[in-house]
Amino acid sequence: MRNESKIYIAGHNGMVGSAIHRQLKEKGFNNIIVRSKKDLDLTNQSAVNSFFKKQMIDYVVLAAAKVGGIHANNTYPAEFIYTNIIIEANVIHAAFQNKVKRLLFLGSSCIYPKLVKQPMRENALLTSVLEPTNEPYAIAKIAGIKLCESYNRQYGTDYRSLMPTNLYGINDNFHPENSHVIPALMSRFHEAKINNSNKVIVWGSGNAKREFLDVDDMADASIFVLSLDKSNYSSNTEPMLSHINVGTGNDLTINEMAHIMKRVVGFKGKIHFDSSKPDGSPRKLIDTSRLTQMGWKYSIDLEEGLRKTYAWYQKKVN
Repeated sequence: MRNESKIYIAGHNGMVGSAIHRQLKEKGFNNIIVRSKKDLDLTNQSAVNSFFKKQMIDYVVLAAAKVGGIHANNTYPAEFIYTNIIIEANVIHAAFQNKVKRLLFLGSSCIYPKLVKQPMRENALLTSVLEPTNEPYAIAKIAGIKLCESYNRQYGTDYRSLMPTNLYGINDNFHPENSHVIPALMSRFHEAKINNSNKVIVWGSGNAKREFLDVDDMADASIFVLSLDKSNYSSNTEPMLSHINVGTGNDLTINEMAHIMKRVVGFKGKIHFDSSKPDGSPRKLIDTSRLTQMGWKYSIDLEEGLRKTYAWYQKKVN
């Protein structure tokens, strides 16, 4: 990619899209195209086609998605599967019709089966049943991967997919019902601290294990993969596997993470785990060896990333 290449970021206001936007600008890319939801409805096929035809885009980062935690996935399954599938189909097909040079689709590690062997390798996709609590979202993300693979197979396009582990960081969603575990706990611990509460309740037993990646590392990995020449990218991927995992390769229990969060926020009370609430998958650790072999590795450890995120969050809520 050249600095003057026209790059469209779909979902630039979201956590991942905004991080990629920031880093591209920092790296000197000066022809970045963005549109807000009110200016471009990605679920409207006609509007998407018209936008791509007018813009003559070189590269696409497809970070736009409807996302949420366990509660949101359980409450709005139809919205999660419909919205994500239609966004992916519209953007990927419009990229093909308008001869976009390269597209990067961003997915999620929830694509892998619930009880898959850990750490999860890319070839574990579609080998068993999914975690029921987020199955509609996972199926939508699998559809995005298969769209990219299918266009590559049939038309020789250069569409790539990155599957991140659990992400957190600046511009995360802190909604009390629809957020993921880290923003949900950060806001809960923060409120408990300022309200002088003596207890924070955490959903689940605390025994489930999760891996977490700072969104700035995710952005760096995204630009790294998007920038690879096709020959270098192809030589490092298995045939018919266009998706690549991105993460730290390290996990910890929700119990351990909650105690790190307690320390970062400065909460002095106790933590209570509500085992009547769902844990989700018992463990989610991805195998990052393929991306490591390509030459990329994370650089931000969990506590460092949480402290950076909490500093941003405090400014946001004050």
